[in-house]
Amino acid sequence: MTPSAETKDLNISQLKNIFNWVSSVQDLNQLLELILHTGSRIMHAQASSLLLLDQKTRKLYFKVTTGIQKDKVKKFEVNMGQGIVGHVAQTGEPLLIADVSKDSRWYRDISDEIGFKTRSILCVPMKVKGNVIGAIEFINKAGKESFQTSDLELLNVFSDVAALAIANAKKFQIAERENKGLKQALGFSHQIIGESRDIRDVVADALKVADSKASTLILGESGTGKELLARLIHQASSRRERYMVTLNCAAVPETLLEDELFGHEKGSFTGASERKTGKLELADGSTLFLDEIAEMSPAMQAKVLRVLQDGIFYRVGGNTPISVDIRIIAATNQNIAEMIKNGTFREDLYYRLNVVELYMPPLRDRKQDILLIARHFVDLFQKEKGHFQINISPAALDIMTRYDWPGNVRELRNAIERAVVMGNGREILPEDLPMLTPRNSLSTIVYGTSLQEAMDHFKKEFIRVNLRHAGGNRTKAAAAMGIQRTYLSRLISRYAIKE
Repeated sequence: MTPSAETKDLNISQLKNIFNWVSSVQDLNQLLELILHTGSRIMHAQASSLLLLDQKTRKLYFKVTTGIQKDKVKKFEVNMGQGIVGHVAQTGEPLLIADVSKDSRWYRDISDEIGFKTRSILCVPMKVKGNVIGAIEFINKAGKESFQTSDLELLNVFSDVAALAIANAKKFQIAERENKGLKQALGFSHQIIGESRDIRDVVADALKVADSKASTLILGESGTGKELLARLIHQASSRRERYMVTLNCAAVPETLLEDELFGHEKGSFTGASERKTGKLELADGSTLFLDEIAEMSPAMQAKVLRVLQDGIFYRVGGNTPISVDIRIIAATNQNIAEMIKNGTFREDLYYRLNVVELYMPPLRDRKQDILLIARHFVDLFQKEKGHFQINISPAALDIMTRYDWPGNVRELRNAIERAVVMGNGREILPEDLPMLTPRNSLSTIVYGTSLQEAMDHFKKEFIRVNLRHAGGNRTKAAAAMGIQRTYLSRLISRYAIKE
């Protein structure tokens, strides 16, 4: 066998290995690096790059690179039609440039800035279903050799493999997101349970607004099921084919909220090693649910307002506008009118969000629904625990009906779960319900306990009681306790309280 034949067989063997990887792609970055590094070895190229096209900005960014200056290259972007790689992406046709200094299409700024002498370039587009999604380029064949037409044919194969890998990964990613959304939808379907007039009215109003683009504001106490109502609106809308994106504004620190919403460009701050897609971009063509929106600072409210007005935004550290088509549903348990009055919530944002206003009634105002909801949760948790047909005793139901449920449906759910876990497996009795379990009394104080230990014990139980009655909402619990939310958070950490 001749050396050239052996080389060809080796190349084919390496390509087969890559094809096997593509069929079961899990880590796209790892696979693209494998493709590019293998191609560089076969081509004896000094450097190579795989660039992907951002469909919104119409710019090519460096996804994977090789060579001595590979890290420096990644900070650049290339416009469609700019340079050889931009020309290839724009035309969809491959190029073999033996001497770049003699080609007017060569964009030398990148080479000059990183200090890399480029002699020749071999570049081919990556396509999925005829559409260009990026390009692969090899730079400078080792030694004084030049790239040949046979190299171009082989690079086309690498390009096809890379495009297939990206397409498979995107399908996997979309399927994963849609499955997550489907699981969420199935998990929440039929959970707005009740036959009371209040709940029937709010569900009817939600279905009326579902097929419009109108922004919707859902008001109600913590634990009433505002997110469930948002999901009902989304699932009944024309956007239901895409999963609903959610963001709890109270759960994300103010310093990270902008990054969560808008995403960031690579290198925009220390630690930003990759571009991040924000919630706004993920929700393009779908619904974005902003829970606890009243927790946003006025500065962040202004940025969200601009997106609602213009339909465009910028990633953190970016200067390219990104347009989105989003239906916004927001929710809060705060008194928005009072917040507008004292200047903590923007009136113009309120009117943008409040095209339609829905109110989720508290559980104490629809006590006729308690049996239906409790029965639903019993059925749910008894299956998880492997029990069969657990009943609710009349005495336990009487207590549940008379109780005011300050934590609303969420508190009822937790109470039923505890009763199923801690009960006898046949019937829920009054003593299985947590609101009848003594949480704090003098009998729990042991002789010999120091004053500090007793005070710590009381604080711990006091915080637990207030969090439980606030449905886990720290802002509401802190207000009831007469302390700052930040101080409450420090106490929760100090006493290792599990919420």
